[in-house]
Amino acid sequence: MVKRPRIGVSGNAKRWSPSWWCTALALRLAGAIPARISVRHSQNIELIDALIVGGGDDINPEYYKGEINNNVKIDIKRDQLEIDWIKKALNKTIPLIGICRGAQLINVVLGGSLFQDIRSLRQHTYNRPGLLPTKQVQVSKGSLLASISNKRHLLVNSLHHQAIRVTGANLKVVGWDLDNITQAIESKEDKVIGLQWHPEYLIYLPSQFAIFRWLVKCTKSCTF
Repeated sequence: MVKRPRIGVSGNAKRWSPSWWCTALALRLAGAIPARISVRHSQNIELIDALIVGGGDDINPEYYKGEINNNVKIDIKRDQLEIDWIKKALNKTIPLIGICRGAQLINVVLGGSLFQDIRSLRQHTYNRPGLLPTKQVQVSKGSLLASISNKRHLLVNSLHHQAIRVTGANLKVVGWDLDNITQAIESKEDKVIGLQWHPEYLIYLPSQFAIFRWLVKCTKSCTF
């Protein structure tokens, strides 16, 4: 019997978490076992073959020298938990995907910074929050993401008001929207991808389900 990889999925600790359930479904369909990680759900890194850091609340601005805003909802315990997990994944060089907040947090852990509110920067991009694929993303030729999705242009959803400003160490931008705001990053060295959108809500699209299939395959050979 072929052993299915065990993939950690971090997120909030709520019992009803649509992001967790949709990500878990995507991973099961791709042939993996999802393992939930939150302040209430503990896992052992030694038993995890890959990691997905999910979306959610804004990251504490103190981690990237941003402006402190009392109106912003943050989760300090989750921040620290996921920072620790990202560092463990990077040290262990296991495949890593960041989704929305997760992509931003990977960037911050590696020394990057964020736009705290991109709404005033929008001119050409349809950015009404929603789960449907309404936002255009251009993908860099020759990038890992282009190879995985087999596309240079994607339609994705959008649930964010923050975005990557300056990329962290060993990261490169491989996806942009119509306002040239970063929508995807990759590591120059390791098996790391960050996506500003939520592919777990778009698994009915082959280009989006392919991201989860890649992660599962990458736990074995990292070839696509």
